Amino acid sequence: MSANLDLVRSIYAAWERGDYSSAAWAHPEIEFAIVDGPSPGTWKGLAGMAHGWAEFLSAFREHRVTGEECRELDEERVLAFAHASGRGAASGVEVGQTRWGANVFYLDEGKVTRLLVYWDRENALADLGLAG
Repeated sequence: MSANLDLVRSIYAAWERGDYSSAAWAHPEIEFAIVDGPSPGTWKGLAGMAHGWAEFLSAFREHRVTGEECRELDEERVLAFAHASGRGAASGVEVGQTRWGANVFYLDEGKVTRLLVYWDRENALADLGLAG
């Protein structure tokens, strides 16, 4: 197993516990982007990523994510699929256990330099040229 896959799996292990507090895995100048969904945006650096995650997570109560599958695409990219559950913060509506999308991690020298979050898996696959 590659070091990149190990790193991405360790990130998901924390997220599965609801722990988004550590960014030790992120490059100081990371580019963080929510590519699609209700609140797309792009942020730069650790503070920017923290702001982007906080904005994303504020839409939910009891948000949980479970890693489903990680694929090493090449020496610098890992594609990860996940399940998510929770409740809408404003509506209280149960999101349920859904296949919500994909994350694309760009890595260099043991740090994530770019993280793309997709709500729609098909968008991620299309952007990566992997759509069927």
